[in-house]
Amino acid sequence: MTVSLALVGAGNRGRTYASWIAAHPERARLVAVADPDPGRRAEVRAEREYDDWRPLLTERTADAVILATQDRLHVEPALALAEAGYALLVEKPLAPTEEETRLLVRAVERSGVLFAVCHVLRYTPYTDLVKNVIDSGVLGEVMSVEHLEPVGWWHHAHSYVRGPWRSERLASPMLLAKSSHDLDWLAYVTGRTIERVASFGSLGHFRADRRPQGAAERCVECRIEAACPYSAPRLYLREEFDWPATVVADRPQDVLEALRTGPYGRCVYACDNDVVDHQVLAMELSGGATATFTVTAFTEQTHRQTRVFGSHGRLVGDGETVRVLDFRDASERVLSAGATGSNAGDGHGGGDAGLMDAFVRALETGERGHVRSGAAESLHSHLAVFAAERARHSGTVAAVPRS
Repeated sequence: MTVSLALVGAGNRGRTYASWIAAHPERARLVAVADPDPGRRAEVRAEREYDDWRPLLTERTADAVILATQDRLHVEPALALAEAGYALLVEKPLAPTEEETRLLVRAVERSGVLFAVCHVLRYTPYTDLVKNVIDSGVLGEVMSVEHLEPVGWWHHAHSYVRGPWRSERLASPMLLAKSSHDLDWLAYVTGRTIERVASFGSLGHFRADRRPQGAAERCVECRIEAACPYSAPRLYLREEFDWPATVVADRPQDVLEALRTGPYGRCVYACDNDVVDHQVLAMELSGGATATFTVTAFTEQTHRQTRVFGSHGRLVGDGETVRVLDFRDASERVLSAGATGSNAGDGHGGGDAGLMDAFVRALETGERGHVRSGAAESLHSHLAVFAAERARHSGTVAAVPRS
């Protein structure tokens, strides 16, 4: 059986999923793409092209739709496509508010269609390794967890200062846009739910009052650009034309002009960004376990890093390997996941491919268990994020609602 898929939104994430489809013609075919940009539509090479998703409601040509539009453009098409009977794979976050997220989840559950959320971290070999260790019981009872997301100084500047996720008004809080993955991952690998949360964080650095003396509005015109860690020419004018430069321009010869005129050439201290650049959460999990989570811009761009403390052992993970200390005999083992890649440019450590494989397999077999990130699971992680934001803004400890 060859699964037919339609793609709504042919940006960076949409093109990633289209690439997987193109690489697996024996299992899937891209029959339609809907995107207002004709260049993006042409790039994914679907059988049919539309500038809007609505024709998919009347011209039913696909088994499922991949919805990869920007955060605030998920709800309307998801509701309509689910009602039309399409299976759906939807990018995270589902929606920028709790009300809209609940609305979307209720609608897809009512429709009965196969539904998956792009929590790609659930589908990596590394995640399988961590979860297998915890589930094996070698750590005993999980008592506490420390989890770090090192966004990376240049990645944060690209996506959350100059890019489309820079503003809560345009997209969503950074914790939702970037780190709903992580709260979802913590719940998945530990088998616990997040029950209460406190949070602290702010926009600490990428502000006008931190702007160095002599800095220009644009990097290409700035006399101190060479000494700035957030230099746009250093990030985008590279020999290899790959992500994130491919977000800035469609062709390498167009990058410089894009830096002169477009959003990615702006000084990071002169943008319209308002999302946090560092945030910490303290959480109480079901069963009395505790967890902390830190997301910060001010790191190298690398894998998430995790320490799990159990009653009988300890796990330290770096995104590629885990070190497991057994308290019973003081032995330590080092286990490798056999996969690399920590960001969107390199497939999220196998998570992008793992997600697509699972979703297509569920369509092929009719067995929904292949999908690890369904509506209920994703709703919980979204509700935890919204609770954390309430806690951060109010200075209180917030309960996570039961979904």
